[in-house]
Amino acid sequence: MYSPQMDLDTNSSPSAFFLIGISGLESAHPWLGLPFCIMYIVALLGNSALLLAIRLDRTLHNPMFYFLGMLGVIDVVMATSTVPKMLDIFWEGSPKIGSNACFIQMFLIHSVTAMESGVLLAMAFDRYVAIGHPLRYEAILTPRRVAQIGLAILVRGVLFMVPLSWMVSNLPYCASRRIPHSYCEHMAVVKLACVDSTASHVYIVAGSTLIVGSDTAFIAVSYGLVLRAVRKLSEKAEQLKAFSTCSSHLCVMLLYYLPGMASIYMQGFRQGAPPHAQVLLADLYLILPPTLNPVIYSIRMKQVRKALRRVFPFGPASW
Repeated sequence: MYSPQMDLDTNSSPSAFFLIGISGLESAHPWLGLPFCIMYIVALLGNSALLLAIRLDRTLHNPMFYFLGMLGVIDVVMATSTVPKMLDIFWEGSPKIGSNACFIQMFLIHSVTAMESGVLLAMAFDRYVAIGHPLRYEAILTPRRVAQIGLAILVRGVLFMVPLSWMVSNLPYCASRRIPHSYCEHMAVVKLACVDSTASHVYIVAGSTLIVGSDTAFIAVSYGLVLRAVRKLSEKAEQLKAFSTCSSHLCVMLLYYLPGMASIYMQGFRQGAPPHAQVLLADLYLILPPTLNPVIYSIRMKQVRKALRRVFPFGPASW
């Protein structure tokens, strides 16, 4: 929570930034912390249960669930890199964050969002192979190839952020280091630089557009091919099963891409949205997918529900 003392702190702590939180809603910070805390706990428990089920239940040892496991790990990292500091701001009124910690947080947030987009593309490709070429599924997506795809997704996310992290960390920052955000979001941080930061702006916009644009294009092509393959299935039960599996993936993709696109447009056209709405949407963009992804898969996929019952026989009866 902002206080006048922060003006003194920014000058006396040149190696620190100060996160304002949700500007304009400071009085509501303690109440806003409660739903974020609940969502964070659900995200940790849900993704941990899903990862444990994939690890222990042999019926889930196939490429689709390996990719789902990658998504679970990314979601845990995404939520953990942001929510604890948010709660520190909302509940403890402690906005201070070291420069290195801020840059590390920025690196994690933007690299894992790029990785999540890559995993969603891999999951779309997996469904295309499973439905379009079922007899060759295991030959195409071998454990070795799945590991190679996972490594490529990891390397792409890291390589995307290395140049940006170098540019941002080497910028000189002015005396006032108050960031009008709940986490170290790139655009908000570089606006505090004392020199022109156009290069980092161009890089993040061009890089994000390239990654998200190419991934969504390939995802659209994959699901177009999936729909064509589904229509060729002779059994109606097989068609319904294929649609059910794909609908889970599509729900997760919409949950990831739509809030992200809305957040980008709101930041690009600031005149049309109040600052607190932009920050709140950006916060929800990072916590909603990790919270709801395991819920969507456990509800809509029978294999996951059965595996959870076997691994957690004491769990809810609705599993």
